[in-house]
Amino acid sequence: MPFKPIPAVIAIVVGLIIWFLIPIPEGVSPDAWHMLALFIATIVAIIGKVLPIGAIAIIAVTAVALTGVTNDTPSGAISDALSSFSSPLIWLIGIAVMISRGLIKTGLGRRIAYYFISIFGKKTVGVAYSLTAAELMIAPITPSNTARGGGIIHPIMLSIAQSFHSTPEEGSQKKIGRYLAMVNYHANPITSGMFITATAPNPLVVDLVNKATGSQIHLSWTTWAVAMFIPGMLCLILMPLVIYLIYPPEVKATPDAKAFAKDNLKKMGHVTRQEKIMLGVFALMLLLWANIPALLISESLSVDATTTAFIGLTALLLTGVLTWEDVLKEKSAWDTIVWFGALIMMASYLNKLGLVSWFSDNIEHMIAATGVGWVGAVAILTLVYLYIHYFFASTTAHITALFAAFYAVGLALGAPPMLYALILAAAGNIMMTLTHYATGTAPVIFNSGYVTLGEWWIMGAIMSVVNLVVWIGAGLIWWKLLGYY
Repeated sequence: MPFKPIPAVIAIVVGLIIWFLIPIPEGVSPDAWHMLALFIATIVAIIGKVLPIGAIAIIAVTAVALTGVTNDTPSGAISDALSSFSSPLIWLIGIAVMISRGLIKTGLGRRIAYYFISIFGKKTVGVAYSLTAAELMIAPITPSNTARGGGIIHPIMLSIAQSFHSTPEEGSQKKIGRYLAMVNYHANPITSGMFITATAPNPLVVDLVNKATGSQIHLSWTTWAVAMFIPGMLCLILMPLVIYLIYPPEVKATPDAKAFAKDNLKKMGHVTRQEKIMLGVFALMLLLWANIPALLISESLSVDATTTAFIGLTALLLTGVLTWEDVLKEKSAWDTIVWFGALIMMASYLNKLGLVSWFSDNIEHMIAATGVGWVGAVAILTLVYLYIHYFFASTTAHITALFAAFYAVGLALGAPPMLYALILAAAGNIMMTLTHYATGTAPVIFNSGYVTLGEWWIMGAIMSVVNLVVWIGAGLIWWKLLGYY
């Protein structure tokens, strides 16, 4: 069958039960309740992987249009169902995924990784920091954290481990491979949290915060990058050391790694024209995203983040670094545009129809009754929001389902809007550490066999605590200095 029948039946039954059997609570409109039924059925289908997420999104758009939960007229219903596809945030992430294809096609991503290893690869921990540095370098223009951690960095990590005869097949994964695989993975959630364009769900957070605050708070690319830089860097510095303490590699010195990297750089030859163009476009986009021309010259030179992404893609097409065929073949980009648009639309109408405010009001009253104040409320909400990810196999599904409600509750209890937005944004990436199914990168690295299930979950739990304490602890100081609360 083209879909998984049991998860499909579960998703449909869940939706029907909510729609027909559960009484509509007082204060909730029928349309809002029916949209919730469609939304939860969609989330259950995504969690159960009934179909690829893009296909599920198409079905969700169709269901919203057919049921008329947003509009009584057929033309109005389909307009509402397709309303989010004009969102600049959706196109920002989609275009950035297309641009990231250039890192793979030109070999620039591999060259950056090998370059760091050739410098710092004398010891195993140096190789770990090299992989981490490479991950950080390419994160701003690689919105698919799976493509970055699983498609670019992981093959390099595998090659290094295999060069030391550290493989699961030989039973020698503890020599160096297990440690590097863990570092390879745990760098991924941290870098994902440092830039809006480092993982697909981040722009969704931006959109939800913007709507929840009535456009009073807009997390620009620069604002996000500056706010997350210090906490993220501290986590990146600590992470390889924490893993080294918990699961130390048997091989501590790796002089061969430097030679391995240099040999691969030699095989790649001189930096090609296309790599230079890719690097130039990368630099230009970072300058525009950081709003440097506007800061140094004139505000009239300010460029929207999505426009910057289009400029980057246009430059790569005009120079031939990417062809239109490359763009058409970048399935993950078009897939992201489709599912992202559908989920933003459903989340937006849950808010417009009043369900989010109703839910947040009820949670607010429950927490307020405990008398913990907004600080205690934020602590409780953040911990629940992060660790409930054990029940999710998609950060997108998690954020779509829960972010708006949790954010609204915190605001209602008095949390500073910018501070709480940054805390939940950080938690939304830290939660990727937890399981071998937490995000797309996880199964890619886990399936290589270097880390057992028990080791993965233990390290994930430890790193979630370390990252949360360091990120929020350093963030509170840094964000105070920046005047965000």
